[in-house]
Amino acid sequence: MGQGLWRVARNQQLQQQGYSGQGYLTRERGRRIAANNAANTSHRKQAQGGIDIYHLLKTRKSKEQEGFINLEMLPPELSFTILSYLNATDLCLASCVWQDLANDELLWQGLCKSTWGHCSIYNKNPPLGFSFRKLYMQLDEGSLTFNANPDEGVNYFMSRGILDDSPKEIAKFIFCTRTLNWKKLRIYLDERRDVLDDLVTLHNFRNQFLPNALREFFRHIHAPEERGEYLETLITKFSHRFCACNPDLMRELGLSPDAVYVLCYSLILLSIDLTSPHVKNKMSKREFIRNTRRAAQNISEDFVGHLYDNIYLIGHVAA
Repeated sequence: MGQGLWRVARNQQLQQQGYSGQGYLTRERGRRIAANNAANTSHRKQAQGGIDIYHLLKTRKSKEQEGFINLEMLPPELSFTILSYLNATDLCLASCVWQDLANDELLWQGLCKSTWGHCSIYNKNPPLGFSFRKLYMQLDEGSLTFNANPDEGVNYFMSRGILDDSPKEIAKFIFCTRTLNWKKLRIYLDERRDVLDDLVTLHNFRNQFLPNALREFFRHIHAPEERGEYLETLITKFSHRFCACNPDLMRELGLSPDAVYVLCYSLILLSIDLTSPHVKNKMSKREFIRNTRRAAQNISEDFVGHLYDNIYLIGHVAA
């Protein structure tokens, strides 16, 4: 009884002095937060080399200065890094505010080479008055022209000195560009077989599984929607290129370009069979192995089975 009364009196005394357990923990938590904030602020100042960017972002003299910080207040390296994430449209808008920064040649050079990875003009001495911003506009206009008429688009690039009149240079440009309409590109490559030959040699299928290599090939050179001479030409060129990239594998498996051609055609037909909703009775793995080995008898049954599994799990090779 006496100990209980003593605890009650002691608790009342602690509460009057402000040292209750809850109050003590609250004050300790406040001290730790304040210490962490001070340490973070000191770390930011040290990391910025004496420039307190956090202070610049938080401090505004008037309401007109609220919003995005003026890039001219930051170190040039940091400003260029921020502007490098913009596309061409946003960079043009930024140049209305930060003309010297947003018109920097390095920014426009990065935009050109990230969209059009290869141009003949990149490897030449730039002419008088050359600018990558102007080049970007010409490349964009030429790509739009190509997507309307491929021959006129290529002639546009050549007339501006952007591309040399060489099948190899045109093939490199196509291989490193993703802004060209694939339907127009397919028509152009069907007409320019010399460019198609050089484009095929740019692919490296070394140590790739056959269906995966075929998918990569058809991502760059789209297959026609119908069977015909052009599809047969593409598969023939792919077969020779795949064998040239994997000579050791061809000897190990006993494959030839003709055998690879048969396998590629079988993979395309299997892809259609397994992915088409109109085919009700799908080809089984056993049927695929039996049909393929009839056409190419030297092929291992396990290897053909792996081909079937790849199509079944990943999908079409020419989608």
